[in-house]
Amino acid sequence: MGRKKGRDISGWIVIDKPAGVTSTAVVSKLRWALDAKKAGHAGTLDPAATGVLAVAFGEATKTVPYVTDAMKCYRFLVRFGAATTTDDAEGEVIETSAARPSDAEIEAALPAFRGDIQQVPPQFSAVKVDGERAYDLAREGEQMDLAARPLFVESLILIGRPDADTAEFEMVCGKGGYVRSIARDLGRALGCLGHVQWLRREWAGPFSVTDAQTLETVERLARTPELDALVQPLEIGLEDLTEVRATAEGAVRLSHGNPGMVIATGVEFGEEVWASYEGRPVAVGRYMGGELHPARVFNL
Repeated sequence: MGRKKGRDISGWIVIDKPAGVTSTAVVSKLRWALDAKKAGHAGTLDPAATGVLAVAFGEATKTVPYVTDAMKCYRFLVRFGAATTTDDAEGEVIETSAARPSDAEIEAALPAFRGDIQQVPPQFSAVKVDGERAYDLAREGEQMDLAARPLFVESLILIGRPDADTAEFEMVCGKGGYVRSIARDLGRALGCLGHVQWLRREWAGPFSVTDAQTLETVERLARTPELDALVQPLEIGLEDLTEVRATAEGAVRLSHGNPGMVIATGVEFGEEVWASYEGRPVAVGRYMGGELHPARVFNL
């Protein structure tokens, strides 16, 4: 197998993904623009969705799970009166209702969608069924009985009512949340049906849309030092973990995948942390009695 081409560049660029583009296509474009050897994203957005798509390069791809697991904020518009095959405006209408909820009825229904809930993914989703993606089976016309999955919803609030047919919401939730399922289930609970009209991810873990770049900027600055300057440090993806300091000898041992001595304050035994040495990240692992036992090592 040939050596993968590209530069050994590590860090993050946050994109304000436009509608009509897949998350995979965004990653491919950034990888080309930076001539990066390795790239990946932290949490897929549907093609029709917009907002924060955090793209990791090089060694930063090792921190992707920590951003994927982080809390995320979505704003979205639910259209009442119709259920669709995809639970959003991209699908075919399969059922309609003339009923429309009042603001008070919506507010009364929302508590059931907060906290620790069980959520059934949409038929058109990346969930695997017998080794195949649900969306592939759904495109073939297969109706699946998908199992409910746990989801933590920190907040779900009604933002406004543009008209009787629609309502805008903001939701902060944990890993694995499907906004389309919220719209579908809320519509059912209200007896009026519903689907997502539009969806925007405002932030994901440490990354906010206010700090995001557009694809137009990426294309304009492609293969230039100006684009390199937009790459954010790898350690931003580790914001939810405590930083400890490796000793000189500890940093050497950690770089080889061995437990190494670290200096830590207020860290519990067994806690997952990341270690730095002279300002650069060295490893992520478990803190155990003055040593870090590494699970991921950064080759920077």
